[in-house]
Amino acid sequence: MDMAEEREILDDFDRKILHALQYDFPIIPNPYGYIGSLLQAKEEVILKRVSWLYEQGYIRRLGVSIDSRRIGYVSTLVALKVVEGFVPAVTEVINSFAGVTHNYLREGEYNMWFTAIAPDQKSLEQILHTVREIQGVDVLLSLPAKRVFKVNVKFPLITR
Repeated sequence: MDMAEEREILDDFDRKILHALQYDFPIIPNPYGYIGSLLQAKEEVILKRVSWLYEQGYIRRLGVSIDSRRIGYVSTLVALKVVEGFVPAVTEVINSFAGVTHNYLREGEYNMWFTAIAPDQKSLEQILHTVREIQGVDVLLSLPAKRVFKVNVKFPLITR
């Protein structure tokens, strides 16, 4: 049985919550109260359902997405060749950096990929230097974007 089969089926209320989180989430002190008012439910009910949706794996992350370049930050995609057996230790170090936004294992010669963001090039280079020095890192390729394509993905779960 795969993970999707193990989850409970979403009801209409859960779909409305997920829709509101994607399309109507306000930047205010009480966003869940606001969503509750949209859905005619108490804030506590919304918070409980959002927590359940997260625990069930329907929600992976709640957060803002900003254009870091516009505020002066620099970033790069990093491809690593990590020696088998060292992957857990390398992962732990990489994930300890606040500027690492994604970290994935892949099949192939370059078996670990991550993105790193920093306030300036010097800070980014410090992260890359530290990663190069981790035992088990064989090769590090820094692949900064030449052109950026930002895709805004939302999943409509209700019709309005």
